[in-house]
Amino acid sequence: MSGKVLKVSGPLVVATGLQDANMSDVVRVGPQRLIGEILTMKGDSASIQVYEETSGLGPGAEVVTTGGPLSVELGPGMIEGIYDGIQRPLEKIVEKVGSCITRGVEVPPLDEEKKWEFTPVAKVGDKLAGGDIIGTVPETAVVLHKIMVPPKMSGTITKIAEKGSYTIRETIAVLTDENGKENTLTMTQKWPVRVGRPYEHKYPPKRPLCSGQRIIDTMFPIAKGGTAAVPGPFGSGKTVVQHQLAKWSDVDIVIYIGCGERGNEMTDVLREFPELKDPRTGESLMKRTVLIANTSDMPVAAREASVYTGITIAEYFRDMGYDVAVIADSTSRWAEALREMSGRLEEMPGEEGYPAYLASRLAQFYERAGSVECIGSEERRGSLTAVGAVSPPGGDLSEPVSQATMRIVKVFWALDSALAYKRHFPAINWLNSYSLYLDSLKPWYDENLGPEFMRDRGKAMGILQSEASLNEIVQLVGKDALSPADQLTLETARMIREDFLQQNAFTDIDGYSSYDRQKKLLSIILKYDELCRSAIGKHAETKKLFGIPSREAIGRAKSVPADEYEKAYADIESAMEQEIAAVAAEGSED
Repeated sequence: MSGKVLKVSGPLVVATGLQDANMSDVVRVGPQRLIGEILTMKGDSASIQVYEETSGLGPGAEVVTTGGPLSVELGPGMIEGIYDGIQRPLEKIVEKVGSCITRGVEVPPLDEEKKWEFTPVAKVGDKLAGGDIIGTVPETAVVLHKIMVPPKMSGTITKIAEKGSYTIRETIAVLTDENGKENTLTMTQKWPVRVGRPYEHKYPPKRPLCSGQRIIDTMFPIAKGGTAAVPGPFGSGKTVVQHQLAKWSDVDIVIYIGCGERGNEMTDVLREFPELKDPRTGESLMKRTVLIANTSDMPVAAREASVYTGITIAEYFRDMGYDVAVIADSTSRWAEALREMSGRLEEMPGEEGYPAYLASRLAQFYERAGSVECIGSEERRGSLTAVGAVSPPGGDLSEPVSQATMRIVKVFWALDSALAYKRHFPAINWLNSYSLYLDSLKPWYDENLGPEFMRDRGKAMGILQSEASLNEIVQLVGKDALSPADQLTLETARMIREDFLQQNAFTDIDGYSSYDRQKKLLSIILKYDELCRSAIGKHAETKKLFGIPSREAIGRAKSVPADEYEKAYADIESAMEQEIAAVAAEGSED
């Protein structure tokens, strides 16, 4: 069925003659067959969001509907892939048309010629429901791709391929439903991006996502299946924090969505990830990563689709029973795309020109995260963790995107440009950030790290808050006017900030810190505080306590290699006890 273009306004095209089309249908516009999606229908006229540059398109051009919604093709070959916002493989397009991507180019999202090693799991006569595994394909060295029955299908296997090499278009099984209808199954399935994939049951998140970043893991943890926002002004390190999460999080698959960000940042990811070694597997990080690149110079409309494309791919891997992380950088640029399209549709604007449905669209994205029991006969648990960056203009967190995001997510890592200018990274402000997962994660911490871990975290946060109030007094009367105990509080807070929270992403040793190492390092700093308080009670001099050799050793403790830290930390602790005891003995003699 086809219609004709009536009006073109940037990425918005109005066409008539589409009375039989439906909302959300994908259409092809003009002689170049530009891909678009129907946003609104009125009579036989439709407003179409075109995902490509529309210059040169005029009234009278033909519009052909495909009859289906915007969908992604899910199957082997996605890992290590680089897609644009509507799942077009950028590397394949470059091979076909060169580095300057032409409009209307049609390339299948998955390689149709590559053969994959298929191993059947099901056998003839098995009764299977949606989500059940038919067979497996080793997609990369670290990801075993599970070929599943599409969610809405069920029946009995009447034919299944033997172990061997097949392309994604070859039939690998025949599923006969209860009415006797035969459904041929290949290694792929399609799913509409704006519809969440089904699951059996959603559980409260109870396991932490270990990111190797001390301020995140110890102070403001996120749970597997949780949601987090990283808001901050320009230059405060949002992208750096998200890169660190993508690199070191203990998840099986990472989906990184560069949504409206600078092209050079995506280039950094493309250059870094293949060279980085995954601490879990020893393989390249790209072996478990899917990249969706929709940079700021790409068409605005595709930016709006990119987050849905990313989270649908993530849900597919979650359905296999994997832990998946979706890193969206940034949801503010996505909201700007919504605002532009809303303005062109002449909808009633909400706050700051954003559409009135901004908050509900953000919620639809973050609500697709969770720790779930996957559909299918066999019990499988998977999780999807969503982390979105927010780029408020001028760092103003009272603007609509930040406020709507804060109402939805449970972890808020507030980045501070003042910390970034002081070269304190990650520049997460410990006084403005929060995590609502602490209570639900406490049983896991108590069981795996001991009850002292949460106790130490509480003490450290208390010291940092005391420092904030003492700093106001210091500005008035100076540091020397404080009591020895208050001077010690400031010194301990400085150690927590500089020796624990601050982390160097450029060195392998300090770029990633395991939970055990984090626990031991914080414990030494708090032990120093405890022993010094006891020594001050015996009239020990604070200057001597702050000048002991072990104080400097604690400052260098985070740069001790991973295989040596346990012995090094034990040595620091025993030396520190002796040195503080010696200073305390001098004080009691006086």
